Amino acid sequence: MTTQFAKAYGFERRDVTLANWRTAPFSRFSFGHAEEVVPSAMIAATAELSEGETVASDLLSQALPQGLAGQPDVQSYLDYAHTDAFVLMKAGTIVAEHYAPHAGIDQRHIVFSISKSLTALAIATLEADGLMDPDAPVTSLLPEASDSAYGNCSIRDVLDMRVSLSFDEAYLNTDGAYARYRRATLWNPADPSQPDETLLAFLLTLEKEAHPHGGAHFYASPNSDLLGILIERATCERYADVLSTRLWKPLGAKNHASVTVDAEGTARAAGGISVTARDLARVGEMLRNGGTIDGKRLIPEAWLTDMLTAGDHQAWVDGKSNFFPHGRYRSQWYQSGEPDGAFCAIGIHGQWLYVDPSTETTIVKLSSQPNPLDDELKHDNFAFFRAFSAWTA
Repeated sequence: MTTQFAKAYGFERRDVTLANWRTAPFSRFSFGHAEEVVPSAMIAATAELSEGETVASDLLSQALPQGLAGQPDVQSYLDYAHTDAFVLMKAGTIVAEHYAPHAGIDQRHIVFSISKSLTALAIATLEADGLMDPDAPVTSLLPEASDSAYGNCSIRDVLDMRVSLSFDEAYLNTDGAYARYRRATLWNPADPSQPDETLLAFLLTLEKEAHPHGGAHFYASPNSDLLGILIERATCERYADVLSTRLWKPLGAKNHASVTVDAEGTARAAGGISVTARDLARVGEMLRNGGTIDGKRLIPEAWLTDMLTAGDHQAWVDGKSNFFPHGRYRSQWYQSGEPDGAFCAIGIHGQWLYVDPSTETTIVKLSSQPNPLDDELKHDNFAFFRAFSAWTA
């Protein structure tokens, strides 16, 4: 007998395992239910509230500029790009949204490396309160890192992904350091032939490259997990509680968020957060409004200005990125470097928070894209956001 679950997803719940949860077709379920696959901690909103009805709009049926990924209209593009949830805001109002049949308005979705950008917002509030100094060495909060790659770098080096680190961000690796990393975070099954590691224990084994810190942009997710640990050391509180009290509740989030944790309860600050699309759009709107929401400041103005303007373009170029030719990276956020001033947070498998201040646009796109990177689709998404922002301005 075919169950309702199988009718909805095309497979049974028992078919989703720790070994396959990030692969298609199983990701259509697990990306919206990460807490069922990996141990997780709640990032509490003030109260869990239903968002109500989806905003209906004829924008989704509008034709796209000719040649944009070969798709005739917005809805077709969203389907082509494996979209689970899509929210478009203009000047603070939701004007269009879309949810795949297996998703929903109140359903959390893992945002992968957008988690890095949310982590940085919590650090912004700690800096304002004098609890964390980006120019201080990592060892000022984590002395046991002295013999690792992080032993002589600053927190700023970590924030800007300019750590000299011997590590390969190889998402599909099955037998090297990245596989150890996945096991340490409980994202992959244990390997009986290998010793168990916690996330912190793994981070402390990472070694430095020969060149100094502070050079070319070098994207490495362990840096952001380290930031989560530094947050806990600076506050003597759990990461999930810090994000709840310093970001999620003040933001007015309507749904609880969550973050995956390892065997010691250490949060996967680099990629383990799950949120609803509307709550993530609230983050974008807060930043578009200068770090304020409902007239109340959440993020210091000086921090936001620094994030938007102080990234080192040459470091970005030297990092040999094939994206954002005019771009910069600062405090775990991407600046496009385009005249419209667009900035964004991006996660693998097609997760986006895109903000275009020039057209008062905020876009959230959460996806179950089968290829974690898919550079062609990444460029398509950016072109779609730019065209859609200008077109609906």
